[in-house]
Amino acid sequence: MSENVLIITNSADLHADIMVSLLRDKGVHPFRINLDAFPRDFEINKEIHQNQFRASIRHIPSSTEVDFKDIGAVWTRKPADFTFLSEDLINQEKAYADQETDHVLNSLLYSLDCYWMNHPLAVRSALWKGEQSIRAAKMGFKIPMSLITNKPESVRQFVEEVKDEVIFKAMSSPFLGAEKVAEDEQVVTGLGTTIVTEDHMQNVASVKEVPCYFQEYIAKKFELRVTIIGEHVFAAKIDSQQSELTKIDFRDFSAEIQYEPFDLTDEMKVRCRDFVHSYDLQYGAMDIIVTPEDEYVFLENNPGGEFLFVQQLVPEFNMMETLADYLIKGAKCYSSKN
Repeated sequence: MSENVLIITNSADLHADIMVSLLRDKGVHPFRINLDAFPRDFEINKEIHQNQFRASIRHIPSSTEVDFKDIGAVWTRKPADFTFLSEDLINQEKAYADQETDHVLNSLLYSLDCYWMNHPLAVRSALWKGEQSIRAAKMGFKIPMSLITNKPESVRQFVEEVKDEVIFKAMSSPFLGAEKVAEDEQVVTGLGTTIVTEDHMQNVASVKEVPCYFQEYIAKKFELRVTIIGEHVFAAKIDSQQSELTKIDFRDFSAEIQYEPFDLTDEMKVRCRDFVHSYDLQYGAMDIIVTPEDEYVFLENNPGGEFLFVQQLVPEFNMMETLADYLIKGAKCYSSKN
């Protein structure tokens, strides 16, 4: 039976901890690969004989093993740096080991014909915020005026055109690369969405170093985190304007602001779902502003965005259970075909 669920993540993923327990309670066999212990804690075996493919992975500490023919669904969650048996690899050895392990892992995963939430290729196609905005506009969303540039004069012109406030935000990661270097090499640990000030404009020439992302600041009545799981749409209203800490960027979880369910219009539900599905994704976490004039403004969609914090703050949402059911249903559908 092909009803095993493979979970690709790292050892610090609380979402995966809960999902493993939930799947077991439902009688399904999860097999978890923590990439920060891979390949050190795993044995990999892949064979091709007379056009027949066989593969398996064994978790050494627990002696659990999964045959790839028995995997019916895959949940991709969080990346991590690989860990190897030898801790003293020189730089070139480490670089080669990383490249080879990545190649091996993807060769294994991409060979799976099963249910995915989400397939890595679909995730990669959906990551790019500049492309997301264009697609969202084509699908009927209102989007902010935006500029991506490494030309200081373009920034100055954009600030003049916008008239109101302009924001800067990182496109790749709010951690500004801090997660990629050793702790003693970190200069800053991150930067949230930031209002561009006169002081910043005094140093606008620095955009020549790296192209930067600017947007007009959109006044907020409140914000929405819209989570798509399969066909289900969970919209959480975030009263970010209740606190000075979250007015610009709601991701300061030290602030006590209200989260509650929000009834999207049927048209907006369909639009959000269609946007996520347009990338062949089964999961997406969308950030949307609702203006004082009750207009919806699209900001971005994260194909690997967090959702547990929303479920904890909005207990009515059963997102973890819904996601588990999709994985189980997907695995059973795959099993019935084989």
